[in-house]
Amino acid sequence: MIRESLIGYIEQSIRQNWEIEALSNYREQGLTYRQIGEKILMFHTFFKNIGIKEGDKIALVGRNSANWCTVYLTTVTFSAVIVPILPDFKPEDLINLINHSDATLLFIDDKIYETIDLGKIPQVKAIISLDNFNMICATDAGIKEKYLSIEQKYLEIYPDLKPEEVKFPGITNDKLAVISYTGGTTGFSKGVMLTHNSLTANVRFAQNHMPLKPGDPVVSFLPLAHTYGCAFEFLFPFTYGCHITILSKTPSPQIIVQAFKEIKPRLIISVPLVIEKVFKSQLLPVISKPYMKLLLAIPGINKILHKKIRGKLSESFGGRFHEIVIGGAPFNPEAERFFRKIGLNFTVGYGMTECGPLISYTSWDTTKLGGSGKPVDTLDVTIDSSDPLKEVGEILVRGENVMLGYYKNEKATREIIDENGWMHTGDLGLMDKDGNIFIKGRSKSMLLGPSGKNIFPDEIEAVINNMNYITESVVIMEDNKLIGLVYPDYESIKKDNISDEQLQIILEQTRKAVNEKIPEFMAVHKFRLHPEEFEKTPKRSIKRFLYMNV
Repeated sequence: MIRESLIGYIEQSIRQNWEIEALSNYREQGLTYRQIGEKILMFHTFFKNIGIKEGDKIALVGRNSANWCTVYLTTVTFSAVIVPILPDFKPEDLINLINHSDATLLFIDDKIYETIDLGKIPQVKAIISLDNFNMICATDAGIKEKYLSIEQKYLEIYPDLKPEEVKFPGITNDKLAVISYTGGTTGFSKGVMLTHNSLTANVRFAQNHMPLKPGDPVVSFLPLAHTYGCAFEFLFPFTYGCHITILSKTPSPQIIVQAFKEIKPRLIISVPLVIEKVFKSQLLPVISKPYMKLLLAIPGINKILHKKIRGKLSESFGGRFHEIVIGGAPFNPEAERFFRKIGLNFTVGYGMTECGPLISYTSWDTTKLGGSGKPVDTLDVTIDSSDPLKEVGEILVRGENVMLGYYKNEKATREIIDENGWMHTGDLGLMDKDGNIFIKGRSKSMLLGPSGKNIFPDEIEAVINNMNYITESVVIMEDNKLIGLVYPDYESIKKDNISDEQLQIILEQTRKAVNEKIPEFMAVHKFRLHPEEFEKTPKRSIKRFLYMNV
C-alpha cells in the first residue's frame, strides 16, 4: 500500500490554499479552497444525519462543473463510494447503472432528472440537484427536513471554520473509493472498482513527475466521469493548490483553444482528437503547400520556419504551458513526427480505467518517438512475449494502481486478472531495453469519441446484429465518425426477394433505428456493406484489427 493518502492530500491542500480560487466554471466566479472545505463538511454533516455509512454508494450524473467536483470530493473524503456516470446515456441506461451500483443517494443535473422514472430506482433515498444543490425529492420526509437544516447543523459544529478544523475520517488505502463504469448498457457495462490506493498512486506520481506548481491555472475539458480527466485535470491539480477552470458543456476544439488563450494553463491534459484537429486545421494546410515543403527541406531555413510554426501553435494553447500530455487513444503518427520536428513540448502516455488510469508516462524531453513512456513507479509491466524488444505481445500490469475487480462480476474479474495478480490489458506492444512501451495494437476494441468519451463498439454491434437482414458487423471510426461495416444476411435477403436498391433503403432505416437505441455520442454515421463474412480467430472472434483502416 502507498504510505500517502488521497484524503491527506485533499485535506492538506484545502488548509494550505485557504483563500485562493480552487474551482470555477468557465467565465464564472469560482469557489475558494475554503468554500470547498465548508461545502464538504456541510455535506458530511448531512450524510451522518441520514445514516450514510462507509462503503455506501453515491451516484453522480451530470455535466462537468464545480458542483460535480465538490460532490466527488465530499464522497471520497467521507469514506463512501462515488459512482460517476456519464450524462450522455439514455434514461434506461442511466437507471440500469444507478441500480447496478446499489446507489442510495443521487446527485443529478435537473434536465437529466426530468427524464428519469423514479419508480425504477427504488433504492435511492434522496435526489439532489447538481445545478443548485436543492433537494429534488426524498423517500422520507425526515430526510428532506434534515437537508433543509444542513446549514444550521453545520454552523453548530463549525461556527467559524479554521483551516486546522478541516479534518476528514481516517480511511485506509485498501478501501473502495470509486466505481467507474466502462460503458452504458447492461450487457456490456463493467463497474471498475478503484481503491483509495489506486487514486493516491496516480496523484502521487503526477505530483512527483508532472510540471505543475501551486496556483497554476488548469483547464478541465475532458469528461470527469472518466478516470483520465478526473485524475489529471481535477484530483492532481486540486491536491496541488491549482485553480481549475471547468468547461461544463462538451466543448468543440475551437472553444477549448479559446479557453486556453484566455486562461493560459501551465499543463495541458488532452486527447489526440483535439491536438490532431489543431494540426489539421491550422498547420497541415500550410505545410502541405509545395513552396512550404521546399522551404522545410532546406537546412537552416527549416529551423527558422519550425520556430515560427512552434510559436504559432503554442499560442493556440495559451503560450505558457510546460507540457502537453496526450492519452486515451493512439496519436496520429504524422502529427507526432511533425510536432517532434518543431520541438513542441508534448508527451504521449498510456493507461486504462482499470489502473485509475496511468500505466506509463515520460516527460516530453525524454520521451521516444512512437512511445508511450515508461511504467510508473507503482506498477510492474511486462510484455507477454518471448522477445519483448522485437516480438509483439500482450501488455500485462501488476501493482498499486490495479483495480480490485469488476463490481458484482467475478467472472469478468477472473478473465482479466490472473492467479498471479497480473492484469491482462488486452493491448499489444513492445518494450525496449530502457523500459519504454510502444503500443502496437489494441486488441480491446475501445474507441475514443469527441472530447474523450469512451465508445465500446461491442455495445453498438450487439444492437446492429439484432436487426433484420444483418448477420454481423464491425464498428470503426473514420474522420472522427462511427462507420458500421455490415455483413448482410444474404440468405434472408434472397428468400424475401429484396433487391440491391431495397437493401440500401432497409440498411438506412436500420441505422436510424440503431441510433435511437444508443446514446447520442455513440451514433453511427453510416453503414457500409461488407461483401463477405468477417475473418475470425480460432475462437470465432472477429479479427477487428483487419478492418480498422478499411
